Amino acid sequence: MSILADEKSRICVQGITGREGMVRTRLMKDYGTLVVAGVTPGKGGGEVYGIPVFDSLQEAWEKAGPIDISVIFVPAALVKNAALEALDAGVKLLVLVPDRVPIFDVLEVSHFAKEKGARFVGPNTLGLVSPGKAVLGMIGGRAERAREWFHPGHVGVSSRSGGMTSAISYYLTEAGLGQSTIIHVGGDAVVGLSHPEIVEQFQQDDQTEMVVLFGEIGTTQEERVADLIEQGKFTKPLIAYIGGKAAKSGTRFSHAGAIVEGTRGSYDSKVKRLKDVGVHVVDSVSAIPQVALKLNKGGA
Repeated sequence: MSILADEKSRICVQGITGREGMVRTRLMKDYGTLVVAGVTPGKGGGEVYGIPVFDSLQEAWEKAGPIDISVIFVPAALVKNAALEALDAGVKLLVLVPDRVPIFDVLEVSHFAKEKGARFVGPNTLGLVSPGKAVLGMIGGRAERAREWFHPGHVGVSSRSGGMTSAISYYLTEAGLGQSTIIHVGGDAVVGLSHPEIVEQFQQDDQTEMVVLFGEIGTTQEERVADLIEQGKFTKPLIAYIGGKAAKSGTRFSHAGAIVEGTRGSYDSKVKRLKDVGVHVVDSVSAIPQVALKLNKGGA
């Protein structure tokens, strides 16, 4: 299995005729992702790489069939309307790729998604990969590279950094450890599916035997993962790296969501909390595959 998406998931790309939409659609289609429709208002009736383009998500649903996931490549100011349109049509998972989406727009999308029983990844995300099954977004850049870098296996990857999402997964592959699903949760302060929600998904996934988490200072995502472990809601081996060790309180680090106020969300508080519940916290990204190999062989 995998979480969130597999080879049977029916995908729509909103903003498919834009530059990013076209390039990333080619990646997804070439990888084997089941992209069944694209949406760009005013461009209905055309095609992109053989994929029919419609004027609205509702029209796409009616003519191309039910849609499980919509990947959104539109300007940040238009993300809210595109997301609400998809949710209203019945789509249950969104991938919001753009960065700089206004925080109040994200909150509105989050509220409407809850009303509809739906979920979303991002914004400010590279997306996700279920190796050998589907790419949603832009991880890997090209299909041949994604196939080379990411191999099917039993390690789940959840990361707050786009670059580190790919790098960690590549290092795991080089060490002979394939991945079940690879997810960039997004770098903003408010995201849809954050580390705790992803970790809970991995707990329920039979294919996932251990999880690697790339965290950062700011927000309480990593502390909430520790809460899940303490409550017995996540029981699989977890390896974590926390970025931002040298950042001072009040400093914004790397992403919009990485900011420390006082001790809340600090490097020290995250590391201590994770270690207290038995997480294997490493001091360097290069140590991740080494620890994963030991755990894979039944070591401590």
